[in-house]
Formats: sequence, C-alpha cells, structure tokens
Amino acid sequence: MRPATTPPLRKIVIYTYEGGMMLDVVGPADVFATAAQFVAYSERATAPYSVEVVANEAGPITMSNGVQIVAAKSFRDVKGPIDTLLFAGGSEKGLREAEKDPALQPWIKRKSDTVKRLGSVCSGAFFLARVGLLDGHRATTHWVACEQLAADHPKIQVVDDAIYVKSGDTYTSAGVSAGIDLALAMVEEDLGREVAMQVARHLVLFLRRPGGQSQFSAQLAAQSAKTEKFNALLTHIAEHPEDDLSVSALAEQVAMSPRNFARLFRQQVGETPAKYVERARLDAARRRLEEDDDKIEAVAAATGFGTAETLRRTMKRHMATTPEAYRASFGG
Repeated sequence: MRPATTPPLRKIVIYTYEGGMMLDVVGPADVFATAAQFVAYSERATAPYSVEVVANEAGPITMSNGVQIVAAKSFRDVKGPIDTLLFAGGSEKGLREAEKDPALQPWIKRKSDTVKRLGSVCSGAFFLARVGLLDGHRATTHWVACEQLAADHPKIQVVDDAIYVKSGDTYTSAGVSAGIDLALAMVEEDLGREVAMQVARHLVLFLRRPGGQSQFSAQLAAQSAKTEKFNALLTHIAEHPEDDLSVSALAEQVAMSPRNFARLFRQQVGETPAKYVERARLDAARRRLEEDDDKIEAVAAATGFGTAETLRRTMKRHMATTPEAYRASFGG
C-alpha cells in the first residue's frame, strides 16, 4: 500500500435543469464520487472530490426521462472556490426555460473567471456558447446538435466527431455517456492514470475512450439504413474492410450508377460512402489493436488502409492518437 497522501479537495459543481438528461449529471458525478472513494480507501487519504448538483432553484428536478433528482442548492447559493463547473445537457425546451433566469448567464460569466476547469456535457455546451465562453475554442456537443452549434456560433471551431475536446481550461463532451469519458479524463489529469483506470473498472466500463474517438461507429450508422439493399451492403463493408470499397465498386454491388448511389447513400446513411468506409475500417483496426498482437503493417493491410502510415494518419485525424499508443492503452 502506498504512503498516505492528502490530495487537495476539489469541488465539482454540476448544473442541471428541468428536462435535463439524467446521465449527463449522474455519469460524471459517479465518476468523481468513485474516484474519491477509491483514494480514500486505498490510500487512506482525504477524499479528493466533493460533488454538488445545482439548478436554478434547490429541490427536486424532473429530468427528461421523468425521474426526479434533487438539486442541493440554487446556483446562486454556491459558496467557496469551484475546481470544475460542468453544465449538463438535455432538452432544448428545458435549456431555453432555464436561461430565462436573469441571474444565470451573469453567474456563468463570473464563475468562468475563477474556476479551474469549465465544461459541458452534450447540449450543455450551449450554456457556455451563448455567453461567448467557447469563442475561439475547439468544442463539441452531441452530434445531432453540432451543426446548430456551428451555425449559431461561428467563432467556435466545432469538432463534430469527438467524444470530448479539451481547449485550454475549457472542456466539452459529446452526448450523454461521453460525459463519463470526460470525467474520467479529468480524474486522470488530477490523480493519475492508475486511479482513472481503477474507476473505469469499478464502473464496469469497457475502456476509457480517448477524446478524439468518434462519437458514433460505423455499426451504429448501419442501423439507420432504410433499405434492405443498403443493410446488406453495410454488413459487407463491416465484414470485409480489406475489399475494394470505392464508390464504383459499392455501386456495382447494388446495381446503381455511382452518382445515384452516392446521393442515395448519403441520404439514407447520413454521410458519404468514403467517410463511412473510412469509419468502418477504423472500427475494424481498433478492434484488431485491442484484441490481437499483429504488427501495425498487418493490421493496416487487413483493414483496408494498405500501409501503416495511412492507418497512423487516419487515427491521428479521428482519434488524436497513433496505433501504437492506442494498443498500449487498450490492447488486451
């Protein structure tokens, strides 16, 4: 057992509202609470985190799923220094109603000058964006809302395909469960990788996803295809990433012209064939890196990237990591 230490107490404040998404609140809260319990038990030290849930008014808050949670206090009554201030997401209607409180936006601006870290989960990014706190920053939100965030706030560099984004001392995450990944990353910053991984194991998480990982996999996109013809094609792409998956080759499989195929594919799947194929190949490469010990060159060849360098560039662009680093972190 390591010697007893006394890490500083970090106050985590999570703001939510009527119609907020419950997992946006309880996911990060449980990560910080579990980390606090782990340190207190394993290191015989003072718990490093305290967590407060606040809203416009103290008392029960009905979340988007109909379940109530209790806000310990109004945001107006938060006292003392805050280490991390997080804004949960949820329904657009609820968010707009919450913003009608005339004291909320001035409070957000004031606290942004004093907190160590300012962050959001899902559509909570709009709380920060609407007071200008994301201007000049890279930021993300739920993929459904990325286009709106970019249109409404052109000074933000919206990253529409990331689990979470750190830009200076400002943190934003994608939808719902991505708040757990964001909180785990913060725990790792504060207490080290070992504690973060112990928290992930305790919460029975498959792995701590790197921030640059895609918000949604090719398999999830495949579930949205609207025709049996495309369902079969998407299954083929997932099962044979090493094949010729050019637009012309895919169009031939479904007996369509390349132009008509590309148009209909984007309409029904939500992205271009090339982008979908790249995502599917990246999914396949990640699985091999997690499960096998093959050389990077062999992984690249087996998943359609051709060369290790192409795989490295693709992982760097999508996930901000390399095959070697990913395997070191998540390989079996």
